[in-house]
Amino acid sequence: MARVTIENDVLTVEVQGLDKVWALKSRLEIPLRNVRGATHDPGIAHEPRGIKTGGTYMPGVITAGRFIRQGEMVFWDVKNPEKTVVIELADERYARLVVEVDDPRAVVSMIEQARS
Repeated sequence: MARVTIENDVLTVEVQGLDKVWALKSRLEIPLRNVRGATHDPGIAHEPRGIKTGGTYMPGVITAGRFIRQGEMVFWDVKNPEKTVVIELADERYARLVVEVDDPRAVVSMIEQARS
């Protein structure tokens, strides 16, 4: 699970608990100007992840870390697909962040409101 916050025009994703170990990452900071949008998308968990380049993938249990799909780097931290938020990025190492959060609708609303 991840905690997403926005402060001083920076979106921060903090990976929580043991997910830091599984994802090989504890924190991502993205300038808000590079955030294209966010959606609550439980269905993405059923799509191919691509090639794992670092992290953990146990089908049906956890997807955490870096994956390359169709030439784009994607960061994942998901155990419960129902709480998945997809954050689309531009001009960043990752094309998108696919993360599990406590309240997906609140996180999507916070991101979209900050971008407007």
